[in-house]
Amino acid sequence: MTQSRDVVQMEHSWINARLATMTDAGLGLIDGGVVTARDGRIVYAGPANGAPAAAAAITDCGGRLITPGLIDCHTHLVHGGNRANEWAMRLEGASYEDIARAGGGIVSTMRATRAASETELVDSALPRLDALIAEGVTTIEIKSGYGLSTEDELKMLRAARTLSERRSVRVELTFLGAHALPPEYRHDSDAYIDLVVGEMIPAAAPLATAVDAFCEGIGFSPAQCSRVIEAAQTHGLAVKLHAEQLSALHGSALAARHGALSADHLEYATEDDVCAMAAAGTVAVLLPGAYYFMRETKLPPIAAMRRHGVKIALATDNNPGTSPTTSLLLMLNMGATLFGLTVVEALRGVTVNAAAALGLGDEIGTLDVGKACDLAIWDVIDPAELVYRIGFNPLHQRIKDGQ
Repeated sequence: MTQSRDVVQMEHSWINARLATMTDAGLGLIDGGVVTARDGRIVYAGPANGAPAAAAAITDCGGRLITPGLIDCHTHLVHGGNRANEWAMRLEGASYEDIARAGGGIVSTMRATRAASETELVDSALPRLDALIAEGVTTIEIKSGYGLSTEDELKMLRAARTLSERRSVRVELTFLGAHALPPEYRHDSDAYIDLVVGEMIPAAAPLATAVDAFCEGIGFSPAQCSRVIEAAQTHGLAVKLHAEQLSALHGSALAARHGALSADHLEYATEDDVCAMAAAGTVAVLLPGAYYFMRETKLPPIAAMRRHGVKIALATDNNPGTSPTTSLLLMLNMGATLFGLTVVEALRGVTVNAAAALGLGDEIGTLDVGKACDLAIWDVIDPAELVYRIGFNPLHQRIKDGQ
């Protein structure tokens, strides 16, 4: 876990606002609301008639909507190169699997990432990060997974950590060494998992807070992913899993059995998978950008998730191959239009549920006393506008740690 800067010790109140606190099952709307922060933490969020005495600094929000700062809980923001040429190939009929098996896909990004210096990785990621920050994002998860060697995976994690030093944003680091099979291990995937488990995870543990793996036919088997998860937990790291994106291997149920924070993608998840996630409290992170970009037709089992009470989060899945988007606001609209999420589900998916997907529910995601004062102040009154509009950014001001 990395934080961008020290908090200046002062008290500040934002008054005359419509609050979407996210503290109940809905949006927790409060008209005529006030948020007061001291030392970067919320000390009050509620109606004006219960607010504490006037703070040292006051901002009149003019009736604008305040939500918690947005959280992008699944990204691959740090990488070398791009895969525009592969996108052109897909338009001509090649499948994602065809491209991957021909040496493209993740492995092509691996080559570009290995060739890039740590400084080059930081510099190329900053514009992508800035685009997300400009839409009110205050916390972002960044995965490794394009180095596929100990040295290059650590280089990616260090680059991601540096981003939090260059910008006022919280960065959560996830080690994803089990993302794809590098060419030097193409004939022995078990030997590569030996490397991930025996060398990479111990080396990454001081940097990362979580470990992820790609449980898929073109990735790694459930048995191999189980080894990765067990090694992660041995080193005190939380676990997440790419699961059921292209086929039904029941990786989401595997993740749930290990108490994973989240299982992500989930287009091919079954009712049994969903039940397992519900029992474990594993968050379903849906990635409509990848679904759209890959022109998928198999929808995640949203109705089953609702029936069983699985928390649903949304994220950009920003990556060069299958979701080259830097707009979390667009994911709100895609989550609604493609997956049928309600306004409440979509907005909770980038705030309170996204925080849960990162294991940060006690720290961020709601406007609640004691939590970090991360706010997004919008030039709208109706929260539905944040989900309804396409290609429009109504952010008025972003507040990180009360500043």
